[in-house]
Formats: sequence, structure tokens, C-alpha cells
Amino acid sequence: MKKISPTPPIEDEKIKIGKPKTTAAGIPAVASSVKHVLKEMTVGNCVKTLFGVNQMDGFDCPGCAWPDPSDHRSGIGEYCENGAKAIAEEATSKRVTPDFFKKNSVAELSQWSDFQLGKSGRLTHPMILKPGATHYERISWEDAFSFIGNKLNQLASPNEAIFYTSGRTSNEAAFLYQLFVREYGTNNMPDCSNMCHESSGVALSKTVGIGKGSVRLEDFYVTDLIIVMGQNPGTNHPRMLSALQTAKQNGAKIIAINPLPETGLIKFKNPQKLSGWVGSGTSLSDLFLQVKINGDVALIKALMKLLLEKEEENPGTVFDHDFIQQHTSGYESFVEDLKQANVEELVEDCGIELSQIKEATQMILQNKKIIICWAMGLTQHENGVNNIQEVVNLLLLKGSIGKPGAGTCPVRGHSNVQGDRTMGIWEKPEPAFLDSLKANFNFEPPREHGYNTVEAIKAMAAKKAKIFFAMGGNFLSATPDTEFTARALQNCDLTVQVSTKLNRSHLITGKTAIVLPCLGRTELDVQKNGTQFVSVENSMGIVHSSRGKIKPASKYLLSEPDIISRLAIATLKNTSTDWKTMVENYDLIREAIQKTIPGFDDYNKRVRNDGGFYLPNGARDGQFKTATGKANFTLNPVPKHSLKENEYHMMTIRTHDQFNTTIYGLDDRYRGIYNGRRVVMMNAQDIIDEGLQAGDFIDLYNHHEGVERVAPHFMVVSYPIPQKCVATYFPEANVLVPINQFARKSHTPASKQVVITFKKNES
Repeated sequence: MKKISPTPPIEDEKIKIGKPKTTAAGIPAVASSVKHVLKEMTVGNCVKTLFGVNQMDGFDCPGCAWPDPSDHRSGIGEYCENGAKAIAEEATSKRVTPDFFKKNSVAELSQWSDFQLGKSGRLTHPMILKPGATHYERISWEDAFSFIGNKLNQLASPNEAIFYTSGRTSNEAAFLYQLFVREYGTNNMPDCSNMCHESSGVALSKTVGIGKGSVRLEDFYVTDLIIVMGQNPGTNHPRMLSALQTAKQNGAKIIAINPLPETGLIKFKNPQKLSGWVGSGTSLSDLFLQVKINGDVALIKALMKLLLEKEEENPGTVFDHDFIQQHTSGYESFVEDLKQANVEELVEDCGIELSQIKEATQMILQNKKIIICWAMGLTQHENGVNNIQEVVNLLLLKGSIGKPGAGTCPVRGHSNVQGDRTMGIWEKPEPAFLDSLKANFNFEPPREHGYNTVEAIKAMAAKKAKIFFAMGGNFLSATPDTEFTARALQNCDLTVQVSTKLNRSHLITGKTAIVLPCLGRTELDVQKNGTQFVSVENSMGIVHSSRGKIKPASKYLLSEPDIISRLAIATLKNTSTDWKTMVENYDLIREAIQKTIPGFDDYNKRVRNDGGFYLPNGARDGQFKTATGKANFTLNPVPKHSLKENEYHMMTIRTHDQFNTTIYGLDDRYRGIYNGRRVVMMNAQDIIDEGLQAGDFIDLYNHHEGVERVAPHFMVVSYPIPQKCVATYFPEANVLVPINQFARKSHTPASKQVVITFKKNES
């Protein structure tokens, strides 16, 4: 029997390297979208989906969480290139049937690449992999739920089960899911937030009183200055480029801060406009600051130090003292700490020339309405929480929170990752939320905090957790320390995956594994009381409806709410919740949400309005619900990074042909890398110093805590990245990310700063 591999196989990739692009979107994006869509979908489904995505009466794109315009939406295409790819993946005409599993053993499938697995098609039937079996086989829905329910009830404690959630899950499904899990008796609810913006949530809750961003889309149209940090919107949130383009046209300036120059922040051609087809495009960034990996605190502190010097030269002309006095706490101690900072040392720590820092300082000094956007480049560090707190410090000095055109903007990845947390998907629920569940559903919710993602992996590794249930996602490929995580999952008695498509988490399993296929966002959801819709929350706190448009991929698919309902009925013996009735009419789920969670008054009415409705946001309104009752300045030390001569800092990134762990293709068009993924981007001088040449192959190593982790056979690519820094793609390089290297306070894996060494691969 072939070995069942937890990592993608090493393929004979014929990688080609070209020049990085200098303009994002335009005709190439349209051509790429058309190619992917026509390759996967029927003509009829093309029309139904592409003209329905992100429309007022359509479905929410299963990709990123960037908000839709509140007024005019393009009837031709209110989506981006990667949105089209996501839709094509979900609405594909290919099918993974029981016959597919008869032909392909789990061991054989483990030798397929992630790209091949994803391109197999939509799952059509519930499947089970029995202990010792080599192939999945079909199981009925009734038997699947009975089996899972019995296994859950045989555990010595509910805390021996783990219930994971991906950001794809709708509000209705997420609410039912957390309700079921808590009625079952545990708070073991890790989710994808733990791996991405948990650092943002922790930092923002402490400093401004809410773990969400404070801006609206309209703020981009009236702002003076946008600072984009640790983010690649051209690939990860392409529709954000339209907002940046409008901001530029309205007079705003843009500063881009990142270790890599990203095409989407250089120039943009909007394919929804004539100028995007025939014009030269819109130049976006006015200033690019190429920071070292994790040099962000040093950079921001240098900016604030220079601003402080200007303020002391001309008191009252730089800082917003009225705002600081009325709305903030901790200013005096913050300034005293800032005075101790040494600009020369900060310049060295961040890797940016003083002249550029002074230029950025002048841009900040001259503007009062500032938006700062960020993503994983700030959050996935051991000091990720400090990174975000330092961002807030800068905004507080300028009074740039709680007014039009200014504020915090953490840009979320998955389409409803923010909504899932609002619905109660959290391992550390607030007492008030649990009290509300108790009052409305007549049970005593567990109060003990559960496992986050890192803790869940460790619990499975230690055999403290015996059942793993995933509501969507590709847990194995998304998490750190792939070999360790694989062994942890294999320790389980049962692993269950609710999925639309095949992925590597279906192949690395517990003793028994079950796959439950569900409806996708694009598909009609018909229940006893007729066709239903769900709702989601975008990055800026708007809750709106999502209505599928096409026939389901299989008549055997169930919706996520239906799967949860049936599982609850099969598992819970003393529940008073009417699970069956709520799933027959999702309005009843929304009524339950309205009773339980603040901000959802008249939920069923308001969610039917065009564009939905905003949830309350104290920071947006200048009301900071913190322990002090004000926005808090914080003291954040500059992280010091000492590397040995043969060591480098590695960050993991996406290609332009993927979304999270879903691989759409093998090209990274904007970076000029084609037909392969096992590459390591290195500074040209580092390549020379190491006696290498572009095109050589090397094996990458991490030795955190004395454990050797290896990712073999990566091709060296010369790329404009700071010296002693390298970039690789995930999930291929996740094997190098140590399970015990994570952000303080948030436990977010530190995937953006991994110390590696390498050896030349002579094979």
C-alpha cells in the first residue's frame, strides 16, 4: 500500500519565470475569468451564476469578504477574477461520485496534488472510510447521523470532541452549529479566525472596544490617506482595488507597506469600465515602503517618533489633542515611552531608509482622515497583537477613528468569517451571550473556555480529543506544522468533514472518517416551506442575504443548517429546541438569532432590504466600550530578530491562482511565476552570497524547539524582497511552521515569520 501523505506530493514542475506585472486586472483578468468559467461550468450555469453573484437579489461570492457597493452594482459583473474562479470551482459540472471512490483508494488519492484533488469535482453522496479500509464507501444520511451521534454520546466528556468552523458557513448555519455544540456540552469551537484575524480581534477589543474594523466602504471615497500594510489586495481581495481607485480619483494618497512589491498596489485597470480596457490604468500607491519581515512596529514607531518631534516643534499642529483628551486613555505614558525610541535603531529594525520614512511622515502630518488597512502580514506573527495595537496608536494620535474617512480596516479573507464570530462561533464566549442562550433555549451552556485551533491540534495529539468535526474548510492544509497536525488527526477515533469538494483533509483521517456533502453558496436551497436564503456579514459589518441560483450538484446534498439539525436530533437526548421546524423555514432561525444576539432587531425584515443592514459598531461612532471607557494607547516593544549567518526569515503567501487552500491553477501571473508552486523567492544578493543561482533547487528546514521540519525541492527565484527574507507559498510550506510558534494572546500561528535554513538539493 502506498504511503498516505499529509503534504502535497513533489511533482516534476516545469516552472517558468517571467517579469512581474506592473498593472492589475484589465483584459488579462477578464480572459483568465472566462477561461476558468468555461472550463468548469455549463453555459446555463455561467449565466445564472455570474449575473447573480453579489447582486441585491443574488448570492454572496464564496470568496473574500470585501463589501459590495451600497448603491450601484454592475449588472455585467459585480465580481473579480478570483471570485469568478471561486464560482467556477463550486458550480463545476464535474462530480466525485461513489464510483470515483471505488476506483481511487485513499492512498492513491494522497499522491494527487491539491490542485488535482480540487479539480475532481463536487462531492455527491455521504461517504464513510471504515477502520482499516482502503476506500471510502457510500453511507446513507440516516446511518451517518446515527453513527456520529452514537460516537459523540459514547465519549467520557463532551470536551473530547472538537467542532471546527470555516468562514464559508452562513449566519444561520453558524448559529445552529454553536447552539448544537453548546447544548451538547462544550465550547471546543476553533475556527479559521484563530488562524487569520484573531490578533486583530484581540488588539482592537482592548484598544477600541470592538474586535472589528470601524470603517464603511464609503469612507474610502472621502478619506485623505490610506495606508495598506501586510496585504496583497490584487490577489486576495481584488474588488478592494475599485475602492482604492475611487479614493485616488477623489484625491486620496496611498502608502503601501509590505516586504514584497504587489502588482495590485502599483496600478489598476478596472475591467468594469471602458478605461480598464483601453486606458493606461490608475496608479495607486504614492509611496511604497519595503519593510523587512515583521519590521512593522519599528516602522510605525519611527513614524510616530518623527510626528512627535514635529508636534513638539509646533504644538497643536500635528496631533488631535481634542480627540486625545476626550476619547483616549494612556496618552502620557505612551508619549514618555515614545520619547525613549531611537530613530536610527528603528530605521535599522524596519529596513527602510530614513528619507522614505520622513516622506511618509509628511504625508501623515498633512492629513487628518486616515484609514489603515491590514491583513495576514501583520497578524501572523508572535507579536501580531502588538502590531495591530501600534496601528491603533498612530490612528489615535491623529484622531482618525470614529469619523468619516478614517478608521481601522482589517480586511477579512473568507466571505463570512466575521459573521461566524458574531453568531457565537468562539471558544471563549462572553458570559452575556451564554446567559442569552440559556434564557432563550432552556439549557445551561458550558462556561469553561474551549480549544482554539492550536490547542485543538495539541489536544488531538495528546489523545485528549477523540472526535473532530469540521463544518467546511480544509483543516489539515490550513493549519501549521503539517506533519504534527496529521498525526494529531490520525489519533482521533472519528473525523467528519462537511464539504463541497474533495481536499487533503479527507485523506488524513481518524480511525473512521465520514464526508458529508453540502450545498454550495451558488445553489438553490429548497426546504419544506419553500426556497430559502441565508445571510452573511462582510468585512465592514453589513449583514445581507444570499440566494442560490442553480440546481444542486446532486439530489443527495443537504444544506448546512439541515445537516446540523439532523445531527442535533441524532445526538441530543434532552433538547427542547425544535430543530426540525427551524430548518423547514430559516426565518425561524433568524428569529432565534434576533432574540439572542444584540443588533439583529427586525432581522427578517431588514435582511430583505436591498443591501441589508449595518450592525452596531461603537468604534465607528466614537464610543469605545473598553475597560477605561475610552480608546486606549498601548506600549508595544520593538521585536528584535537575531539570525545566524545561515538563517532566513520565511513568510508564507498565496499565488494569484488560489484562495486560501483552494488551488485554481499553477500560475502566479502578477509575480511572473508560471506552471508551478514549489518556489522560494530570495533577494538577488542573498542568492549570490549563498553560492546559488536562480533556478537551483534547495530543501528548506526549520528546527524550532529541536524538531527538524523539512520542505524539500523548492526552486530558487530571484525576487525584490529584503535581504535575509524569503517568501514561499502555502500550504506547501506550512510543514515548516512550528505548532508552538504563535501570536501572544491570540494564538494565531506565526506563518509570516519562520526561521529557516536550507541545503542545496542535488537530486
